[in-house]
Amino acid sequence: MSTSGGVWRALERGRGIACEVVQLFVKNNMQWFGKPYAPDDLSKYANEFAGCSFSCVFGHSGYLINLAAAASDNRDKSLKSLIQEIELATSLGLPFLVMHPGAHLEKGEEYGLKQMVAGLNEAFRATKNSPVRIALENTAGQGSCLGHRISHLGYIFDQVDRPERLGVCLDTAHFFAAGYDIRTEKGWDDALGEVDDLIGIEQVLAFHLNDSKSDLGSRVDRHAGIGQGKIGREAFRHIVNDARVAGKPGCLETPKSKDLHEDVENLAILRDLLQSKAKKAARKKKVSRRD
Repeated sequence: MSTSGGVWRALERGRGIACEVVQLFVKNNMQWFGKPYAPDDLSKYANEFAGCSFSCVFGHSGYLINLAAAASDNRDKSLKSLIQEIELATSLGLPFLVMHPGAHLEKGEEYGLKQMVAGLNEAFRATKNSPVRIALENTAGQGSCLGHRISHLGYIFDQVDRPERLGVCLDTAHFFAAGYDIRTEKGWDDALGEVDDLIGIEQVLAFHLNDSKSDLGSRVDRHAGIGQGKIGREAFRHIVNDARVAGKPGCLETPKSKDLHEDVENLAILRDLLQSKAKKAARKKKVSRRD
């Protein structure tokens, strides 16, 4: 949800269309730095949050941040920007920030991953008193972006000094574009099984539920509304009903207009897929009682 007009507006917009989960940017996502929240902003946010029944509100880091890059002015800014975002998230009481693992910019995956680990270590040292975690997001792997292989995220977990400050956010469109065929139950099981083997299913903090305009394995990051892309509506049935991740927050990052009608439609589809399976189970139970 957009924070235009004030950070509390994201919650207001989410409440307006009956969201259960809201993701927001803690500052302008295309600028390095933002201003600390004024006391009045924090008060309005707290009041709005208290009046809502969201199961989870979490943040997403800015798109300029790239800790996987070589030493440079931009990497220095990336580190300072992330530290500020963690501080802003702390002031809002957010449990975690979703962040892409960055791009190695032709320096090689191993180099980029080592840079990412070093950057996270520094950011966690600078924010040692914050409970905010970083949820590493799997990516489509466009260009030199890291994270299209779950093993990349596993490496970061294994090497970082404070793995308890990490988590994972899984994006369905990114999975698909990276080559994981989650359209079938087996494909989804294999993808989630890899996460469990290399990181641990308990480390999954959230999901981005997006269809993909791009083909399987295209490595192109283009989101579509649920059922309007190459993954297809039916695939989300086994995704949202997977008992292994029941209760985990999920949000949409699909195209939308100012009146948010697309969000309303996409939420309705996902909820219908979830409810339809519950109703089916209830019908089976009813039949069994008759027998």
